[in-house]
Amino acid sequence: MRIDIITVVPDILRSPFEASILKRAIDKGIVEVHIHNLRDYTDKSYNQVDDYQFGGGAGMVLMIEPIDKCISTLKSQREYDEVIYMTPDGKTMNQKMANGLSLLNNVIILCGHYKGVDQRVRDLFITKEISIGDYVLSGGELGAAVLCDTVIRLIPGVLNNETSALTDTFQDNLLAPPVYTRPAEYKGYKVPDILLSGNFPEIETWREDEAYKRTELLRPDLLNE
Repeated sequence: MRIDIITVVPDILRSPFEASILKRAIDKGIVEVHIHNLRDYTDKSYNQVDDYQFGGGAGMVLMIEPIDKCISTLKSQREYDEVIYMTPDGKTMNQKMANGLSLLNNVIILCGHYKGVDQRVRDLFITKEISIGDYVLSGGELGAAVLCDTVIRLIPGVLNNETSALTDTFQDNLLAPPVYTRPAEYKGYKVPDILLSGNFPEIETWREDEAYKRTELLRPDLLNE
């Protein structure tokens, strides 16, 4: 999978891909992540990529021309399955969406900034708009990093134990059950006996029951999806 991220602040995005699971995925050659500085695609003085909005109002808007140049350059080199715009008014990211995106080959992610992008960018180039929650960030960079982390870990070969991702919270619309590790007893608090029994069919039944109970208590909305 190849992911191209377009941003006006590339420094924010470098760190997440230089450690842990994402770095291992890149080092293994399973995924490529390329960060593009939008300012490299403008002819304006001082590398300007934003301007005041027509009609007045607070906040600057990213201009269409440099975004068009960047996306067009990338598309001239390969075909893309999706051109994603990170925006708080997009469709809220969930595990089902992540599962679908993990099957794609080439993706462009455009990070909004300031007051957003010229609407014509959204009309002409964007195929999917995604939000990571009902709140506003300074830009789409952190949202893009969250999206990449969520998607990349689902690609076969990225995790050492691929079944781990299949038992994550939100898979099958359930929260994950409680998990424990050594010691079996700590300051009087014991691990449930069933987990120490070695009876794996019963353990799986217990986990399914606990996942359902936790979901019913904390996120009953998931059971209705």
